[in-house]
Amino acid sequence: MRLDISRIEAAVGMIDPVFLHSPQYVCESLSHALGCRIVLKVETMNPIRCFKGRGIETALAGIVSSGDATAVVCASAGNLGQALAYSGRRRGLGVTVTASSKASPSKIARMKALGATVVLVDGAIEEALAAAADISARTGAVLIEDSRNIGTCEGAGTIGLELAAFGPPLDAVLISLGAGAMATGIGAAMTHRLPATEVLTVQPEAAPAMTLSFRAGHVVDVGPPGTIADGVAGRYVLPEVLDDLREVADDALLVSEDSIRDGMRLLYRCSGLIVEPAAALGIAAILENRERFAGRTVATVLCGGNIATADFEIIVR
Repeated sequence: MRLDISRIEAAVGMIDPVFLHSPQYVCESLSHALGCRIVLKVETMNPIRCFKGRGIETALAGIVSSGDATAVVCASAGNLGQALAYSGRRRGLGVTVTASSKASPSKIARMKALGATVVLVDGAIEEALAAAADISARTGAVLIEDSRNIGTCEGAGTIGLELAAFGPPLDAVLISLGAGAMATGIGAAMTHRLPATEVLTVQPEAAPAMTLSFRAGHVVDVGPPGTIADGVAGRYVLPEVLDDLREVADDALLVSEDSIRDGMRLLYRCSGLIVEPAAALGIAAILENRERFAGRTVATVLCGGNIATADFEIIVR
């Protein structure tokens, strides 16, 4: 496995404190509604309203220490780009983000507001990644690729360190699964700190590439995604990340689009939190597997809250 617990622990000292020690608490009203003890790990209360700052801070710390980088580039559906813009700006780096022309307008606006140059391309995130790689090759900007860059995984792993320190032991932790940085990072930390805790990933049925690859034991091409959860809507699987995931995850679940909407709605009604679809996957998994989680203590990571108000209202009404 590529991830190392000592590097995850060291990442704590590399990350802007604004991203660390995010709220984690038992939500009693949500626990009552779902029939299990729900611990919410809220990663939306920071300048970029998502967990990505932890991984980007860790990745950039390594790049800046080399002393050569003056510019960085990434492909993003929105959250990674915001993280790179925020962290690159505070380190004096030029930041370029490539994104699909179909990406959320509100996320594009936020990346620009944080100082990034945003280049829109036709196609999906894979085409945006190809464009980012081209910019890197032409300009010398350092390419930051989510999940392939180990810092993005190990920085996210600091979430697992914090969850492991939570009061009573957790029976399970539910982690939204996209390219795999958050799932492998948290999974690696939990495996070392709380090995008895089930590490469960959750992905939309309409974007199941990593989950089906996990189950098959090899990379599976499932075709284009079609989910409202744009933050986890990649099509292609990185083999090295899949190998990491199979080392740390106990199971990989899929959930329907209706359950994602129900999860967002329930989080708002019971906790007052507005989250983007990718952040509601854990709640969706409990809704679809009530018997599996009944009476247990289950944590779920609310990984992002970057959604336009109008879009949220349409989804949860």
